[in-house]
Amino acid sequence: MKEELNIQWFPGHMTKARRMMAEDVKMVDAVCEIADARIPISSRNPDLDEICGGKPRLLVLNRTDQADPGQTEAWIRYYRQQGVSVLSTDCRTGKGTKNFSGAVRELLSDRIRSLEEKGQKGRSLRVMVVGIPNVGKSSFINRVANRKAAQTSDRPGVTRGKQWIRVSGGLELLDTPGVLWPKFENRTVGEHLAYTGAIRDQILDSVSLAGNLMLLLKERYPGRLAERFRIEPGDGDTGLTLLEMAGRKRGCLISGGEVDLERIAAVVLDEFRGGKLGLITLETPGDLAEAGSDEG
Repeated sequence: MKEELNIQWFPGHMTKARRMMAEDVKMVDAVCEIADARIPISSRNPDLDEICGGKPRLLVLNRTDQADPGQTEAWIRYYRQQGVSVLSTDCRTGKGTKNFSGAVRELLSDRIRSLEEKGQKGRSLRVMVVGIPNVGKSSFINRVANRKAAQTSDRPGVTRGKQWIRVSGGLELLDTPGVLWPKFENRTVGEHLAYTGAIRDQILDSVSLAGNLMLLLKERYPGRLAERFRIEPGDGDTGLTLLEMAGRKRGCLISGGEVDLERIAAVVLDEFRGGKLGLITLETPGDLAEAGSDEG
């Protein structure tokens, strides 16, 4: 049985960042939205439609080095069928990032033609890079720029101000803070964001969260639990049961032989976020039909 978690996180600086983005979008030719390839539904801020207005948008599915490659291909097909310009990248190795400049120029082909007709051939194209916290925006920019131009961290909320970064291909990128939205209508969205580290761990019930992640893995990637934790989940197992089984196998015990649930929960979340549980995608295009409904 799954624990019902209602996760919400919208610190004050995000309100300021949202206002700043709404102003800055007026200065750019296009918007590049970075999403997490493991959670392509939950990692897309629905407020961006309003913030970005009618600006051309390129969707980048990042962290493909940790995502299920078959599901990444399914998402790319889905978005292209919807008429969305999409690119997949892995900022750890740089895979896909070299295609960014060409993808932007293709997206802005009409704009480039218009500029040339006005005698502004060769004018830099300005692109605002947006996304939720900890989705890899700064790492993406550093890969595209081929230098450490933006500050990176594995903690959400590091980028607070804005900065312009010139990159090859006649592009100027505007790095922006990671911004969530004030209320997650769907509880699953909050959980999936928490699994990937987009929400500050200090506000979370890590044991319930890790237990729910184990249940989701049992449903979608059952073999991974056996491979990584050497446990065989049963039909009636709860998330807590799975955590206890994994904790015993890993030796996460306290006095009296009880399982240290906080410790094994931290292990599960860290290993998922670090890709040690294998290539995993938690959301598929088939889940979109359920994404708009509140599970509570």
